[in-house]
Amino acid sequence: MLNAAVLLCAGQSSRMRGAVSDKVLAPLAGRPALEYSLRAFLAAGVVEHYLFVTRDADQQTAIAAIAASLSIPAASTFFVFGGAERQDSVYNGLHDLSLLVDFVFIHDCARPLITPGNLRTLLEAVQRDDAAVLAHRVTDTIKQAALRKRPGLRRLRLRDLRRETLWAMETPQVFSRELILEAYRKLRIDNLRVTDDAAAIAALGYPVTLVENPHPNPKLTHPEDFAWVELLLQRQNSPGPS
Repeated sequence: MLNAAVLLCAGQSSRMRGAVSDKVLAPLAGRPALEYSLRAFLAAGVVEHYLFVTRDADQQTAIAAIAASLSIPAASTFFVFGGAERQDSVYNGLHDLSLLVDFVFIHDCARPLITPGNLRTLLEAVQRDDAAVLAHRVTDTIKQAALRKRPGLRRLRLRDLRRETLWAMETPQVFSRELILEAYRKLRIDNLRVTDDAAAIAALGYPVTLVENPHPNPKLTHPEDFAWVELLLQRQNSPGPS
């Protein structure tokens, strides 16, 4: 069995408001944010190929140096440039994978808190079911606002959504290579836009297994997220209960 990780690094960090130019390379508790994801994959031993979807050649050079510092063999490290949107970047990565790959982990590298345990559980799930997604239960009360033509948030008609049926999607999301590639090809044919890989599978009409994550796994999106994730890393690495 040969498995691969498609590691998404091509985001423009636009919501960082100029505080960080490249959030996957930005320092996080003394290490590049990307390094935490790579260490988790290495410790889990669930993939043999690492395919990085990147913004430009300079980013590729920096990522290659990080991979080499962690002793990831150059023969196992691959690069492809991203596209205009996330799903274009994912498609570029999937299209470039070896036909020998059985299962593929798709991971946003701006989520540095994944654990080896997460990855091993996902692999077990995808080997059974062909599609598995890391997720957590929604605990807030969620309202859906009706769409309307005029802007603003005044005097909206709100609809309650049943909290017990709601899950927040995370990454990694892991699939059989043939299934996820078929799903992304269908998106391109039907001109559909999605924001995660599970939605691509849903558009194909195929079921997805949820793997509940009991640990925080936030995404680095805004400048203030760095301090929050650093605190979570300290708790994750400290002995005993947090």
